[in-house]
Amino acid sequence: MSFKRLKLFLLLLVLFLTADVCAYFFIPDVSALKTVTPKISAFMQQRLDEAELKGRPLSIKRKYVPLSRISPYLRKAVLIAEDDKFWHHEGFDFDAIERAFERNLEEKRFAFGASTITQQLARNLYLTPSKNPLRKAKEAILTFRMENQLSKKRILELYLNFAEWGKGIFGAEAAARYYFKKSASRLRPMEAARLAAILPNPRYYNPAGKSRYVRIKARRIYRIMQRRGF
Repeated sequence: MSFKRLKLFLLLLVLFLTADVCAYFFIPDVSALKTVTPKISAFMQQRLDEAELKGRPLSIKRKYVPLSRISPYLRKAVLIAEDDKFWHHEGFDFDAIERAFERNLEEKRFAFGASTITQQLARNLYLTPSKNPLRKAKEAILTFRMENQLSKKRILELYLNFAEWGKGIFGAEAAARYYFKKSASRLRPMEAARLAAILPNPRYYNPAGKSRYVRIKARRIYRIMQRRGF
């Protein structure tokens, strides 16, 4: 390939990638989430596709419930564990991003993230777990749009209903019934803390199990809940 053709190829590639990212300023229709709940998320579809490729069919466990039917203990526990400034930021926690950047430099790898609940929701609904820059750019655009078009309560409700809580387990209601044999509305403080504790690695840890990591992290979340009067 000649140098001239190489330059043309690279220019076209840059234009294509730019158009691909910028399209997320317009699609999908984030405003529809005010009243319409997607039947399936990108994460769910990815898990189904992964299972099919391995020849191990996956059954999705999920039941959507309104925020009022999710235990306030779980709401608080998840915010403490995942996004303690949720009610105050506009989609991005820049202090957390700076700390994660510094720790990643020390580790010399992308070991730590700083995604807010809104960012996680954007990724869960429309994108993939990939950490490549293009996906992160799309996530940032969708996060900005969600924060500007949806209420915080709606964002939290959607997140709690689409978060992955184990193999094929999505949403607070399915997680509460699977692990604790009760509805999400009846979760007690420590049960909520345990569910929140596994969110970074929901397919690796069992909130009802004997993992030392889960026990320690759940106690830490529980103590913060106690200090704040639950």
